[in-house]
Amino acid sequence: MMAVPAPRSWSLRRTLLTVLLSLTCAVWAVSAFTVYLEADRESQELFDQSLTETAHLLLTLASHEVEERQGVDPTALDEHDDLMHGEYLVFQLWDKEGHLLYKSAAAPEQPFAKADGLGWTSIGPRRWRTYASWDGKGQLQIQLAEPASHRQEISDKFAHRIAGYALLAVPLLAGAIWWSINRVFRALQRSASEVAQRTPNELREVSVDGAPTEVQPLLRAINQLFERVRRTLEHEQRFTADAAHELRTPLAAIKTNLQVIQRARNDAERNEFLAGLGASVDRASRLVDQLMTLSRLEPQTGAHPALQSLDLCELLATQVPALREQARRHGLQLETELSPARCMLDPDSILILLRNLCDNAMRYTPQPGVVRLSCRRDGEQVCLEVADTGPGIPPEMRERVFDRFFRLADANQPGSGLGLSIVRRVADAHGASVQLGDGLDGRGLGVRVLFPARAAE
Repeated sequence: MMAVPAPRSWSLRRTLLTVLLSLTCAVWAVSAFTVYLEADRESQELFDQSLTETAHLLLTLASHEVEERQGVDPTALDEHDDLMHGEYLVFQLWDKEGHLLYKSAAAPEQPFAKADGLGWTSIGPRRWRTYASWDGKGQLQIQLAEPASHRQEISDKFAHRIAGYALLAVPLLAGAIWWSINRVFRALQRSASEVAQRTPNELREVSVDGAPTEVQPLLRAINQLFERVRRTLEHEQRFTADAAHELRTPLAAIKTNLQVIQRARNDAERNEFLAGLGASVDRASRLVDQLMTLSRLEPQTGAHPALQSLDLCELLATQVPALREQARRHGLQLETELSPARCMLDPDSILILLRNLCDNAMRYTPQPGVVRLSCRRDGEQVCLEVADTGPGIPPEMRERVFDRFFRLADANQPGSGLGLSIVRRVADAHGASVQLGDGLDGRGLGVRVLFPARAAE
């Protein structure tokens, strides 16, 4: 019987070294070129600014001479010859009749600036950067020119310096990459046996055939983990599909508002549509926050809150000032009836539960209305209740509202349908139950969360 040849393997370490070293050199080259271009652009702007300032200085001196002596005294300009640095700068001074009043030694007899402002020209075999400007009275014009070769010398020096840095840095980076990759692969080899015990985060089995020899032990351990992942596949797919469906509505509203803003005819319309855009963004943010909260509370995550003996009354009392302010903004009155009630709680989770109950009550209760927050010891249970004077929920629909993303057909407030689902998840984590009933004065909705009082004393 012929032996089946072993599948060919390739070295991931060698491949990574080749790819990363190539990318490092390429990125460095592109970055150096980009820095050179940006530095060259900045230096050109500085040179132009210097050229402009020098021209205005000379023009000011010449204008002053005209006012003092009714003519330009060449010696007054010669005193500032240090500005010219030999042939570094040349200039001409013209009057409004087109007469050349004065020029530097290297300047030609003919005007070299074609128009006011910055420009380029050729004087002899060299290329020059020019600047021309009239004085405030329109009597004198200064024309100043700077050789382009001087600017090029500065750029060349900078380019040589970048090249020197590259020659020093690239070998160091190559050595660091080589050391890091070898260290990572040693760690992967040691960690392969631990992968099977980690939390599942993948959904498909990975084939070992054709994989590099260094990774095959890790892949075999990962495949053992995938067997456990499949048990949560259905839940994750359903949650993702529901979240994508619910996010589509606020995102579509954001896009619509942006399109309308672009067509706004005046500031009033634009401000109105910007307010709508803000509301859509707030709704999307609230939905994302609730989705993240619900995801953390799902039993499949394996996260269990650490319960401790606390007085529910004291915990709720810390939130009353903020809740009163929230109720005031909604035009509602918040009533509280808090009695000592000690039980086993996770304070962070209870605050999430409280926030969702109060948000629902305040958003759906019309003005003027009342929301009542209460807690008390009721036999072997501790009861937390939020009741309101809103529209309430029909008895036949009270069980369905705990489903994720479920909302009543006649709901007149924007929402995601996740609030009561989050409340039930928190209650389940505490071994508590949630009951829906009538609210205040026989109308509205009352939500009661009953916690066991075990080990609370």
